[in-house]
Parts: sequence; structure tokens; C-alpha cells
Amino acid sequence: MSRKDRIHNHVKSISNEILDYIKENEPSSSERWVASSKIKNELGLNLVAIPLVNKQYGPKGWLFGIAARLLEDKGLLEYKKISNRAYYRSK
Repeated sequence: MSRKDRIHNHVKSISNEILDYIKENEPSSSERWVASSKIKNELGLNLVAIPLVNKQYGPKGWLFGIAARLLEDKGLLEYKKISNRAYYRSK
């Protein structure tokens, strides 16, 4: 297996862990919608994604965004936005 394939498998594995977390939290969420802020905060997915010498105004959820999009592309996750808050639930 190539290095590229191994890296993509790790990202897929991260996505599956996030999906499992969402499924576990759906029963306690309104209409099964789990807030992205809860997901990112509880799983520690707000990370700094730029070199130290550049400026960024706070950590970002880029890793979660990539994983969520992979799950959406597979038809495993739904997304909705209300005002400035994002929510996800499994399909």
C-alpha cells in the first residue's frame, strides 16, 4: 500500500470515528441534529492549521470539515445551518 493510500485510510478512519460520535449523541439532540461546535470541542478538533510565523485568529475546525465532507459525499451525513450555527446528523 502506498503512503498516499495509508494517509487516505487514516482520514477515512477519522471520519468513521466522528460519525460514530455523532450517532452516539443524536438521541440527546433535538431532531438528532448535533451541533458542530459540540463535535469539534468534545473531540478536540479545533486545530491551528497554519505555520507558526503566520497569523490566525484562533484555532479552526478544518480537520472536522474535511471528515464531515467525506461522510457527506458517501451519503452518510446530513448538514444544516441555522443562523451562524451548523448541525450534523447521520442518514
